[in-house]
Amino acid sequence: MQGLGDLEGAVMDVLWRAYGPMSVREVLSELNTTRDLAYTTVMTVMDNLHRKGWVEREMHNRAYQYTPAEGREEAAARTLRELLDASGSPQAVLLHFAKSVSEDESAALRRGLRRRSKQ
Repeated sequence: MQGLGDLEGAVMDVLWRAYGPMSVREVLSELNTTRDLAYTTVMTVMDNLHRKGWVEREMHNRAYQYTPAEGREEAAARTLRELLDASGSPQAVLLHFAKSVSEDESAALRRGLRRRSKQ
């Protein structure tokens, strides 16, 4: 995800797949199936994600419980919007992008645009 480091992205992936809030220890346990990370490393990353607005947290039994501030799809859409805004020519970028989409993606875009025009 644009704007996230490798470990930040891995933490967000764990949180997006979770069925509810997670503690640092729970996230660490998930990450350590493929890595060997220290508790303090994951705690620092999750604190940084909170400071950046990617996660929300709530104190529960002397430990924070973390949840994503928005869903994966919303975060991706926000990131795309930021990339378009930073491009200097959003329309040109969209036209180039349109050339690269599959038929299924094109149909999804058309459906989305039709819904938008009805609102």
